[in-house]
Amino acid sequence: VLSEIVKYERDGAVAIVTLQRPESLNAFDTDLRAATVDALEKAGKDDSRVVIFTGEGRSFSAGADLKAGVDRDVTRILLNEYRPVLETIADIPKPVIAAIPGSAAGIGMSMALQCDLVVMADDAFLLSPFTTISLVPDGGLNWLLVRQLGYRRAFQLSVESERIPAARCVELGLANRTAPADELLAAALEWAEALAQRAPLSMAATKKAMRFAMDHDWDQLFKLEAQLQGDLVGSDDNVEGVNAFLEKRAPEFKGE
Repeated sequence: VLSEIVKYERDGAVAIVTLQRPESLNAFDTDLRAATVDALEKAGKDDSRVVIFTGEGRSFSAGADLKAGVDRDVTRILLNEYRPVLETIADIPKPVIAAIPGSAAGIGMSMALQCDLVVMADDAFLLSPFTTISLVPDGGLNWLLVRQLGYRRAFQLSVESERIPAARCVELGLANRTAPADELLAAALEWAEALAQRAPLSMAATKKAMRFAMDHDWDQLFKLEAQLQGDLVGSDDNVEGVNAFLEKRAPEFKGE
């Protein structure tokens, strides 16, 4: 346990990072932002193979803690306190699964969509509520939504502050799957454990290449793929994977 407001746990090959301010729907204040970076960095550096990022209680996160007042220093906070959370998720060299109970709103939605994979409780929703309080979507949310949905749909969902139900999120590609609300963490763990059986170096390289592909051209991506493939060919896990394929057995990857 790193702190009382963010819990770090291990379940076999899976690291679980849980936001723990349920009384405020896991709304972010300065302490929660810092503790979240610490927990995610720990999960990124440990010997786990998959990370689950979730929230305790009725919500993944309601976004910024407005009860603390709107901080006029928000530009600094976004750049210096929120951005490290989002960059850490992107930089962790393993899959990060967001498990969304209840809702993910505001920058909580940004954090959920920054993850590599998303499973939502079947009664959960995503919400970009910024126009209801005369603010702009932040935490990279404009970038994420426009790339996933196209400009018109992303703009509409944001300016109308529409609640996007879990099933609709799957249809739109904002989430991968849903699970019964009372089985959310179990479903996320089952998924994570299945992924943990796959080749860790391959998953890390694929994450790196696909995130790079989001904002680079084909030529740059091709060169990165070639470099990554050169790094992977001949590794112990590559040899094991090929041998297992030829011998018609399940591979045993060691991340080497």
